[in-house]
Amino acid sequence: MPELPDLEIIREVLAPRVAGQTITDVEVVRPLVVRDLTGRGFAEALIGQTIADVQRRGKVLLFPLQSELALAINCKLAGRLQYAVPSDRRRSKTHVVLHLSDGHELRYSDQRTMGQIYLTADLSAIPEWTEMGPEPFDLALEEFRERLQPHRGEIKGVLTRGKAVAGIGNAYADEICFAARINPYRKRTSLDEQEIKRLYEATQSVLREAIATLRERVGTDVHHEVRDFLAVHGKGGQPCPACDTAISEIKAQGRLTNFCRACQPGGLMQF
Repeated sequence: MPELPDLEIIREVLAPRVAGQTITDVEVVRPLVVRDLTGRGFAEALIGQTIADVQRRGKVLLFPLQSELALAINCKLAGRLQYAVPSDRRRSKTHVVLHLSDGHELRYSDQRTMGQIYLTADLSAIPEWTEMGPEPFDLALEEFRERLQPHRGEIKGVLTRGKAVAGIGNAYADEICFAARINPYRKRTSLDEQEIKRLYEATQSVLREAIATLRERVGTDVHHEVRDFLAVHGKGGQPCPACDTAISEIKAQGRLTNFCRACQPGGLMQF
């Protein structure tokens, strides 16, 4: 799942390349991901529009157009964007292709067909948009603490739900909990003031360091997901980088959670 660091790099790469380009044609190869909230027709409303900018809000990429419309892409679990020339091979399950005036294409592929591409004049019409919490980098410690306060569930779930803070998904929630030395299954209500402080500091450092790493590693190949540098997520059974204990791996409801039992003791569940 592309999360805040991944999407921030995609934004950085695409903004100088697609801003100012006009959409000359639109191919809707697989329409299941398309959500036209304008009533004008997705392709029909996009053709002739000029992309004004590329922005990010939480886990959504925004393409404001030089009109009242905006394109909003929520990649969900497996959505990927590909910036390419027509001769480049298309990724499998490419759903939508935007042809740009400079000859490039912006393609959206999705192996699981779970993402959505919204065309709208009103961002608040996008499901869950108005419920999204603030960006992590906009929060001071006290604000972070206040955002967590209403939520009583497991801390990983609080981080990934997006209402307390935006942009954190499954992988980086694992990384943040590991960096803070907090078990991801701990209830938010069980965390003391010092643990909340560690969680806040880990949120800031993990996301910033990931952005810096991805900036070096991804280049212009924004369709590639780079996760091999993560400390624990996806590393089940491998030695913990801090203490060499085997990293635990729990799969539940289609979600993978990785953590170190030695470095992150406790938690609601017994494993």
